[in-house]
Amino acid sequence: MIASAVPPVVPAGHLAERQQPVLTLSSGMELRPWRAGDVGTLMAAGQDPAIRQWNLLVVASPAEAAKRIERMHERWQNEQGAIWAIADPDGGEAVGLIGLSDIDLAGGSAEVVYWVLPAGRGRGVVVEATKRLSRWAFDDLGLHRLRLCHSMANPASCRVAAKAGFLVEGTMRSALLHEDGWHDQHLHALVQGDI
Repeated sequence: MIASAVPPVVPAGHLAERQQPVLTLSSGMELRPWRAGDVGTLMAAGQDPAIRQWNLLVVASPAEAAKRIERMHERWQNEQGAIWAIADPDGGEAVGLIGLSDIDLAGGSAEVVYWVLPAGRGRGVVVEATKRLSRWAFDDLGLHRLRLCHSMANPASCRVAAKAGFLVEGTMRSALLHEDGWHDQHLHALVQGDI
């Protein structure tokens, strides 16, 4: 391993040494770690046509859903991802997922990912969750840059990114293979100091 003259933006171990927090939203919803009891939510998401289309999510069985939840916790410990359920507090059922994927602590960046079930759509919860997660990523974790990518054919995700303050940086041509073929993707970004 070659040493870098530039110190890491966030030291290794900074994420794994802490418990995943519950983040409250002003709407009364919360972002909380996924639980074993959320298997049904993942199963429903895997059957939802919009979630399957834009997130390429397929969940074939309760066992697979349970394994996905287990991997979410492993990714936190390995400092590769930080994934929350968007849920009503007090044990409420999850209506969506939001999190950071492809975390690069040394480089200070991550990608924001999300989906929401029909019960959570149209209420602005994804915009609010994206803003709250971004504040946590900058203020508490110490990242410098967040990116958010979506298919150009998905205007709803484009609206979420814009309302959450993510600026369009460009189009990545033929960037992601969906069931119906290759899709161009919008690249949005938010950097420390934008919010």
